[in-house]
Amino acid sequence: MSADPAAFPDRDTVADKLLALGDGEKAYLSLLMQNPQQDENLLEGLSVSLDRASTARFLNSLKLEKLGEWLGETAPARLQIRLMECARSSQHAAHAAFRAGLTRSGGLERAYPKA
Repeated sequence: MSADPAAFPDRDTVADKLLALGDGEKAYLSLLMQNPQQDENLLEGLSVSLDRASTARFLNSLKLEKLGEWLGETAPARLQIRLMECARSSQHAAHAAFRAGLTRSGGLERAYPKA
C-alpha cells in the first residue's frame, strides 16, 4: 500500500463539494473518507474551503457549523484529530464556526474516549 496521496480528486473539487454539501456531495465525501489514501486530498480541500469562506464578502457561519457537525459525525476516527487541527489553524470566524460544529458533533470524543 502506497503512502502517496491519490491524484484525484484535487483539493478544489473537494472544496467545492464541502461548500455545496448537498445529498450528492455528502455521498461523494463519505466515499472519499472510506479510503485512507484520500485523507490528504480531503484535508487540503477542507483548508481551501475554510480559506474561501474566510475571504468571502458574506460569512455563512451556520453553513460552516453544519459542515463541521456533519464531518465530525461522518469522518472515521483516523481523521478526527486532523479535522480539529484544521479547525484550530486560525482564529478567523470561519474557522471558529467550523470548530463549533465539529465540537458539537462529539466526533473527537467518540474516536478517543476519556479513560
